Amino acid sequence: MPTDVLLIALISFLIGLSKGGLGGPVLGALIAPLLSQVMPVQQAVGITLPMLLTGDAMALRAYWRAWEWRYLRLMLPAALISTFIGVAMLRDLPNETLKRWLGLFCLLTVIYKLGSDALKNLTYTPRSWHGWLAGFIAGLGSAVANVGAPAFTAYMLLQKVSPRIFMGTVTVFFGVLNVLKVPLFLAIGALEPQTFLSWAWVLILVPLGVWIGYWLVKRLSPRAFELSMLALLVYISLALLLG
Repeated sequence: MPTDVLLIALISFLIGLSKGGLGGPVLGALIAPLLSQVMPVQQAVGITLPMLLTGDAMALRAYWRAWEWRYLRLMLPAALISTFIGVAMLRDLPNETLKRWLGLFCLLTVIYKLGSDALKNLTYTPRSWHGWLAGFIAGLGSAVANVGAPAFTAYMLLQKVSPRIFMGTVTVFFGVLNVLKVPLFLAIGALEPQTFLSWAWVLILVPLGVWIGYWLVKRLSPRAFELSMLALLVYISLALLLG
């Protein structure tokens, strides 16, 4: 079996793990960088979109009506605008430039994760433009590299919502963006129906990963797992940035 098919199968499983609560934004940020080692960034981002949509559908069922419309109304308009900008970048920029953008977004994930504990304890005065900015960055990161979670999560941590509200809101937010990206990725050739049909079987690994993620999160140290993923993310980010 070709190496790239094995890697795609692994990516599908890792997406399931992240949707199952293991690794969160850190594990999700590894997906496109790993695939970009064996294929162009545009193809790497496009090929994972059906897997992400499968995970979104499962998460939406688990957190049905747990979202908070106030935050979605604030962040989604800016995110939708930046999604179009990000897709245009994905279409027009050379692969080497896209790799550096990918490395930058990955490093932002590391910075977010290292500072997330401080965000939880920060005295914060809400401003509408904070939500617009977070939505814009999240939409851009999602379109260019499927890495929009750090900006969204950082903003939501400042709101101090319950875990269930957070999960419901993040599921709807990225679910809407991922659905929007389907026709856009088809238009620029990042997602090809014929290619998708040839490896659609890997989608069964997403629910398997979700189930194992639920199981492992109760038995592993989430902190130790995230630290190991952060170390790998730093390594891949530097490799992408330095070429």
